[in-house]
Amino acid sequence: MNELIRAVEADQMQSQLGPFKVGDTVKVHFKIVEGKNERIQVYEGLVIAIKNSRLGKTFMVRKNSYGVGVERIFPYYSPRIAKVEVSRPGKVRRAKLYYIRNKIGKAAKIKELIIKKHPKNPAPQATKSE
Repeated sequence: MNELIRAVEADQMQSQLGPFKVGDTVKVHFKIVEGKNERIQVYEGLVIAIKNSRLGKTFMVRKNSYGVGVERIFPYYSPRIAKVEVSRPGKVRRAKLYYIRNKIGKAAKIKELIIKKHPKNPAPQATKSE
């Protein structure tokens, strides 16, 4: 029985979401159905938590909308999510950023992760000849 459940879950766990982590500012492109029309709505905010439980994996995105904090939980393997873009990688040392809820204004900012690029062909070292 367990093998059957795992086989069905493995079939549904086909996600094409880009790699993102807690602390990143992301744009979630979410499909919304209104009657017969289907459109994509973009939800941009800070990823404050990722909860892992196989098929039930979710991530929580928080944004400020007109001075009010709004959080939304998205299922990771949802067919309604078109794509997730990382607009600003964050540098954090926590797995869950629930403390951001109590911060206001500039204190609620997360440091940006700066990725250093290594040069492909480093310049040759000039040697001093006498």
